[in-house]
Amino acid sequence: MYFRKETIVGTRINKVKSRQRPPGFDNKYVLDGPKLKNGLRIAARMKDPWSRRVMEVWSTAPGMQFYTSNNLKQTLGKGGFLYKPHTALCFETQGFPSAVNQPNFPSVIVQPGHIYRQTVLYRFSLDKVRI
Repeated sequence: MYFRKETIVGTRINKVKSRQRPPGFDNKYVLDGPKLKNGLRIAARMKDPWSRRVMEVWSTAPGMQFYTSNNLKQTLGKGGFLYKPHTALCFETQGFPSAVNQPNFPSVIVQPGHIYRQTVLYRFSLDKVRI
């Protein structure tokens, strides 16, 4: 589940197993890299070597859920595309789910009269080098 170095997700997706759920990633990650002036930090970067498309996820949230559509049923989609397990990736920036039970975690409780605000930025580009 280590993703600090560029990794092809599909080569490890079936190695992540649990008795309670199907194979694939459904994991929470702590975002602890350096922040920009606006509080954003890089949460994820993925690229498609065939099309050269790159997507970066930047966020002010302290955590991120990474999910590889493990429970997706075979569903016919647009243009006859068959959606099935592991045909999509999800990057969901968020607070820590167990924060209400952990006093040392950033709070996720919104008090009356207070505003809860987080920012997420999805940046799309093309990689210059085709692999």
